[in-house]
Amino acid sequence: MTTDLTTFEAPARPAPASRPLRWWRSGAGSLPEVRWALAATALFAAGGLAQLAGAPAWLWWALYLTCYAAGGWEPGLAGLKALREKTLDVDLLMVVAAIGAAAIGQVFDGALLIVIFATSGALEAVATKRTEDSVRGLLDLAPDQATRVDSGGDEEVVAAADLRVGDVIVVRPGERIGADGRVVAGVSDVDQASITGESLPADKQSGDEVFAGTMNGTGALRVQVTRPAGETVIARIVAMVEQASATKARTQLFIEKVEQRYSIVMVAATLALFTLPLLWGTSVQDSLLRAMTFMIVASPCAVVLATMPPLLAAIATAGRNGVLVKSAVVMEHLADVDLVAFDKTGTLTEGRPYLTCLRVLTGTAATARSGSEGGVQADRLLALAAAAEQGSEHPLGRAIVAAAQHQRLPLPAAADFAALPGRGVRARVDGRLVEIGSPARLLDQTAGGAMSGDAEQARQVVAEVEEDGHSAVLLLLDGRPVAVLGLADRMRAGAAQAVAQLTGLTGTAPVLLTGDNPRAAARVAEQAGITDVRAGLLPQDKVEAVHELRRQGARPALVGDGVNDAPALASAHAGIAMGGSGAALTLQAADAVITRDDLSTVPAVLALARRARRLVVANLVIAGTFIAVLVAWDLFGELPLPLGVAGHEGSTVIVGLNGLRLLRDAAWKRVPLEH
Repeated sequence: MTTDLTTFEAPARPAPASRPLRWWRSGAGSLPEVRWALAATALFAAGGLAQLAGAPAWLWWALYLTCYAAGGWEPGLAGLKALREKTLDVDLLMVVAAIGAAAIGQVFDGALLIVIFATSGALEAVATKRTEDSVRGLLDLAPDQATRVDSGGDEEVVAAADLRVGDVIVVRPGERIGADGRVVAGVSDVDQASITGESLPADKQSGDEVFAGTMNGTGALRVQVTRPAGETVIARIVAMVEQASATKARTQLFIEKVEQRYSIVMVAATLALFTLPLLWGTSVQDSLLRAMTFMIVASPCAVVLATMPPLLAAIATAGRNGVLVKSAVVMEHLADVDLVAFDKTGTLTEGRPYLTCLRVLTGTAATARSGSEGGVQADRLLALAAAAEQGSEHPLGRAIVAAAQHQRLPLPAAADFAALPGRGVRARVDGRLVEIGSPARLLDQTAGGAMSGDAEQARQVVAEVEEDGHSAVLLLLDGRPVAVLGLADRMRAGAAQAVAQLTGLTGTAPVLLTGDNPRAAARVAEQAGITDVRAGLLPQDKVEAVHELRRQGARPALVGDGVNDAPALASAHAGIAMGGSGAALTLQAADAVITRDDLSTVPAVLALARRARRLVVANLVIAGTFIAVLVAWDLFGELPLPLGVAGHEGSTVIVGLNGLRLLRDAAWKRVPLEH
């Protein structure tokens, strides 16, 4: 709740913290892993500068060793704990390799390994924190309190968590509904896009179901609770996001999938190279030097750099072009995507209604009433409707006013304005009584007498408009139906082209998953070129649809914007959120965010991810070749330590530079969007 501090004197409160301070106190900077990684990186940079500047060796050695301590204590401790469980962790291996490098004078190499792995651990911790924050944020949708009506008719404000099945609550205009339930009294319109994804508010009256966290419109409702707080739709969304996020958190980079076997082989080989020559009479110093040389040239530093730079460069390039990819793991997932599923409202469409047609009723009393005006003209009717709707807060009303303003129609003044919950609005314009709203409700008052012909024609036109997938609104003049207005959400620019490009890129046509009604979904799908349409889906239904696609062998990416999409986004192989229209919670839960709501970036980022994967494979081949050659030389020949270090560092530089090629602007422009 926002309080106006100008109306009374309040105790002084500290000024809001600056963005860097907030980042350090409650953002990613509050995580110990991030702080230690930053400290290790700063110490490594200071040591490198001191070494290059010709400072005394003790100084840069001290800085490097302090970097070891800052960045290595946590992975080292984790590795020791894993060792107690009889598991050899690659983090422990890297710490040992770093210590071995320092033992033979290559402290720079060891510090570099420490920085790489500390940074990797920090990124993983940040990703975990974002997931936890998104789940906590979902709970904020449902209000903490509700107004309960007792058996005597008295009202009391109670915690929403204390509501029981059978309780009756009052929901006033503009309030969020405090529980899942069924309307027992009152008429209103409810914005339930957060649950169903419908672009337009749904009319609610006695007997209709409503959901916790949805926004009530202009009328007052009495709702009987049908589910306890822990079992509401929004609570189930939280549970589904938590479950799906936990599953995806176990996914690791390719190089981490082989770390256990590689670690065992490397440690066994190092120990063998140290102990076996001792049995043959080799001195301890020579055996140690050979073993440490092997550990240096066999350490997977180049392999780690083979994986990360292409993925991080692709992340940076995507970010410059309007796509925020949250981690290297996500970029790998995007490269694997072979099918894309779209939400409708706010994703393929702009998420707000527009006037699409105005059908004038002819051959009835409506025309006869026009008299000397020469017939009821569409622009005149639109001006009358917009004049009556100027005082309305309903999205359909705002769309009608916007249409009239777009056509620069002069709007006459309206008097005696009244909003009729569940029906529409009424006002007097130029001496005429103008009513506009729900056809079903308004036609009830014109069902008999001389106007039965008008009403019958109006019903026929309403059916035709709704059959085309539009929402129909009826306009009455002096109690007589004169026109039907059709309103619908509008397709985003470039949506059809993006669908065609994705079909060519993945080899599979996209799927439409929406909570909207089948007719509206079919209309949008036809415009976008999508044939597989699944409509009327609640959040759990979308999750099941994604699971079904995965069971069929697909690796789907879901593109969505609403809170109702959050569980499915988390369950998909990759979740992509619309940044401009997307709910804040959805942006946090998604793997990637389209910051400019440009659908053409979806095929572009998928193609960029595939190119990054190709570079990763190429780099792994390069790094593996260098390691194999240097290891063979050390095992079967006499590899000089300086040459081994040079080869190891050379391979690191080569794969690093190769991966950074994706930082160029041409990397995005040259992305192939079609086969």
